[in-house]
Amino acid sequence: MLEFEQLMLKLRDTKKELLDLRQAVGYDAAAEKLGALEERTKDEYFWNDVSGSQKVLKEISALKGRKEDYDKLYALYEDTETLCELGNEEGDLSVLGEVSEAYEQLERRIEEQRLSTLLSGEYDRNNAILTFHAGAGGTEAQDWAQMLYRMYTRWAERRGFKYKLLDWLDGDEAGIKSASILIEGQNAYGYLKCESGVHRLVRISPFDASGRRHTSFASLEVMPEIDDDTEVEINPVDLQVDTYRSSGAGGQHVNKTESAVRITHLPTGIVVACQNERSQHQNREVCMKMLRSKLIEIKEREHLERIEDIKGDQKEITWGSQIRSYVFMPYTMAKDHRTGFEVGNIGAVMDGDIDGFINEYLKQQANGTLGEGK
Repeated sequence: MLEFEQLMLKLRDTKKELLDLRQAVGYDAAAEKLGALEERTKDEYFWNDVSGSQKVLKEISALKGRKEDYDKLYALYEDTETLCELGNEEGDLSVLGEVSEAYEQLERRIEEQRLSTLLSGEYDRNNAILTFHAGAGGTEAQDWAQMLYRMYTRWAERRGFKYKLLDWLDGDEAGIKSASILIEGQNAYGYLKCESGVHRLVRISPFDASGRRHTSFASLEVMPEIDDDTEVEINPVDLQVDTYRSSGAGGQHVNKTESAVRITHLPTGIVVACQNERSQHQNREVCMKMLRSKLIEIKEREHLERIEDIKGDQKEITWGSQIRSYVFMPYTMAKDHRTGFEVGNIGAVMDGDIDGFINEYLKQQANGTLGEGK
């Protein structure tokens, strides 16, 4: 039947895309290296070096993930092709909708995997630490910061990633002044690093009895979670350590002892805080991990030779011109000012549907056209 034959032609082209993708993701090399590493784990002395063995297991997990992602994609292609052939042989138009839907899903997932091959940075595969800051404007900006917090946690849930609250500072009347979370998932930093910057909201304020339109700003910092064995020299005399009582979202986030920790890196002005672990010692460890991550992220972004070359108050780095605007009134739209990509369904965006923005940024960055879409 004509409808099925047209889909079969599309699927033949898709198979060529899949073979190209297999090469792009380094499938065969990954499978070969995976086999060699799994053999190493069988060595009777493998666990003698705990740190080394953990590195090997982490690499095995990453290689397995890359291989399994492609295997699932190819299995979806084969299932779609089989269903299409059966529908054509039987002349059963009732399965045409199912085949078309499967084909569209296949194309989306191929594009997702193709984009993941662009994540070749040293830390792109790492987990991501997100820190939200409300801008000037009091309650309006603090409410907007919490809305952004919700948007990114919903994005994490959509991808099957886990997230963990590290720090939370309540707003004066609503929202948050600041918050930090850890998002755990493969390529979390690679996808989210382009989200770092200032986000602008335009809406009719729910806190304004006159119903006037307000513009609010909040910023997002994105850092890779750095392994403890990554060497970063931090001089203890450069640190100001403060302890305080936890406060914030209530329940498990509130503590009656001074277990919360805030560390200021004096040469740069970087401030990190954690209050969600059980003890002051654990909170300090998380703070130091966040500080190392921030220093490395700045070093990479500024193309510096050494961590020591970072000077001045780094809070200015975050507060640049807005990267994206979210408009609720007089029309609905979210627009990225770097790529020109925009979406009219603002509700879906605030529910975490932001892959379109991320994917467009990655594509334009790879093509060298970033900034031309403004």
